[in-house]
Amino acid sequence: MIIPELLSPAGDLERLKVAFAYGADAVYLAGKALGMRAKARNFEIDELREGVKYAHNLGKRVYVTVNIIARNEDFVNIEDYFHELGDINPDALIISDLGIFDVARKILPDMEIHISTQANTTNFASVNFWKSLGASRIILARELSLREISEIQARSRGVELECFVHGAMCMAYSGRCLISNYMNGRDANRGGCSHPCRWDYALVEEKSGAVIPVFEDDEGTHIFSSKDLCMIEHIPELIDAGIRSFKIEGRMKTVYYVASVTKTYREAIDDFVSDPELYVSRIPYYKEQLSKICHREYTTGFYFGPISENDHCYTDGSHTKTQDFYAIVDDYDPVSGFAFIQQRNKFGVGESVEIFKTSGENFSQVIDELFDIAGNPVISAPHPQQKLKFRTSQPVAQFDIIRRKI
Repeated sequence: MIIPELLSPAGDLERLKVAFAYGADAVYLAGKALGMRAKARNFEIDELREGVKYAHNLGKRVYVTVNIIARNEDFVNIEDYFHELGDINPDALIISDLGIFDVARKILPDMEIHISTQANTTNFASVNFWKSLGASRIILARELSLREISEIQARSRGVELECFVHGAMCMAYSGRCLISNYMNGRDANRGGCSHPCRWDYALVEEKSGAVIPVFEDDEGTHIFSSKDLCMIEHIPELIDAGIRSFKIEGRMKTVYYVASVTKTYREAIDDFVSDPELYVSRIPYYKEQLSKICHREYTTGFYFGPISENDHCYTDGSHTKTQDFYAIVDDYDPVSGFAFIQQRNKFGVGESVEIFKTSGENFSQVIDELFDIAGNPVISAPHPQQKLKFRTSQPVAQFDIIRRKI
């Protein structure tokens, strides 16, 4: 059995480190140019250099997205940017545009290139075409079924296949959306998506008389809004289809999201590889963990055939949230038992919290005392990213998360 790579999103340097702490084999990220998530914080060149060095010291991998649908002006400084990336030496570039691909091959002939899902690769002939140009991996379109992916794998030997297994789904074909451009001038194909598919709409047809059933509440309908993808119950089928890399969506998601989803899929993959029966028995646990992140209802997308009305969020495009993310652990002193933490949301003495660990079993406890870094007792943590400490009932580690059920 080939163990699939677990690939997590990294919207900034902290989330890169958190993804690796919770079990990711690789991360994908963007510099400040030519990436599809312009509203994410993304990486300055020095941060990118630090992130790649950090990953390589752990034996992990970093893939840099250069996957916008390019216009003429995007080629002005592109060679300089590729020379900078060559000096930093990430493990691969993620590209969708043939022109950018051509420049990358000339400037960085030894760099791995992965073909972005934005290239909407849906068949074995396209996979083999990209392979003939030198691509080493294809990130397949999200519209494919497992049956189609299996056929592509069988007819395109020698190239890796990567697929999304978890996260938000775009209503447009392979993410090629024009709604954002039309509604507010932000180009979704150049990193500026404003997610108008999550807004509420009323559908009116005045001339043809066609009857289009629309489910709505008093606020309207979210007819364009998909449920979130979740394939945690189908790890065996994904592996059998020949998918080499399991990709988690979410470069604009929180540290807590990255940690929770990465850890859950890490455990599921490892459990299945070691003992398929153990994996099956723990599916309720995996689903419970994924229910604790901010998410929409879940769907399996196109993996098992065409989607139906059950895969859309007609009456609510918002997320379900069951946990508050209170703080993240910076350090731990085993002598005093103090966890040194950075606050993310307001909390205080007397609250019962859960420690979500980078590895091993989570545990719960009550916060009996809380101190600032100088050792002064405090009742609550009202200031964003305030540095605090409290004694934990069990040892903790850097990047462990303090959370509480809402």
